[in-house]
Amino acid sequence: MTASVLHGPLLEQAGAFRGNALLLSGPARVGKLEVAWALAAGQNCTGVRGMYGEACGGCSSCRALAAGAHPDVLLVEPRATTTTGKVARRRLIPIGAILEGRDKTREYETHVYEFLEVRPTFTRRVVIVNGAEHLGPEAANALLKLVEEPPHGALFVFLAEDVRSVLPTIQSRSARLGVAPAPDHAIASALRRAGHPEDPEVVAFAAGRAGVLADLERVRGALTDARELDTALEVGLLSALEAAEALEKRFDPAWHPEALRFVWRDRPPHQRARADTALEALQAALEAYASPSLSFQVLALALRAAFGLD
Repeated sequence: MTASVLHGPLLEQAGAFRGNALLLSGPARVGKLEVAWALAAGQNCTGVRGMYGEACGGCSSCRALAAGAHPDVLLVEPRATTTTGKVARRRLIPIGAILEGRDKTREYETHVYEFLEVRPTFTRRVVIVNGAEHLGPEAANALLKLVEEPPHGALFVFLAEDVRSVLPTIQSRSARLGVAPAPDHAIASALRRAGHPEDPEVVAFAAGRAGVLADLERVRGALTDARELDTALEVGLLSALEAAEALEKRFDPAWHPEALRFVWRDRPPHQRARADTALEALQAALEAYASPSLSFQVLALALRAAFGLD
């Protein structure tokens, strides 16, 4: 399990926690969600534990979690769409995630209150709130009574990139643990343990973040696309436009922007700054539902100008 390889001591500390709410903080993709899943697995595991108290991975509870169908674990994340059905620009966990009667667009299959009404199938019900800083005031207030007196001894695990952005009412009721980036050698070791060839580029891109390893194929694809665009920019305008057109068809907002910035990391600061501006303009245009084809062509032109290739 990646969490035990990269965050073993932290997992041991979290596993010993006996309170109602735990707040895990750390940079994006550092491994907070992996630690939360490992913690949930440990709370319900019925097999022989590992050296850090981590779940066995083979009992019926662990198999259910690995299959994404554990009856005692609920993941709550920001909504994906607005009330009109469009992709949400502002990340928010609304009160509808907590109360079924307030989920007008039926975005959440399971709601926290209803989930916690049922006794655990195994040992303990666990609610993972991925993005606690995005809890709306109504949603946070609705959670308070549950956090203070969780039905059937449930555990809340809140995840946040910046604790300061989490509502004080949630902070004050949670014990805090920081999830720090892992050393490069630990990332490389985790790759080997998972059966992947050691990849210095992936290790450098990960920069200690376990979440990168959880999405390895998409990450590698984004890095390949970023290198191809960067090479095409140097070849000429036509090549740049063709590469931008190809990127449009595969563009993954979760990974491509970061992969592009990674590929540009050795360019002079003033060029990187102008390239960042061009990339931000692309993302804003896509969020505003502008023409994707035209937006990527504009990106290619702006990048060639940023890198002095006109």
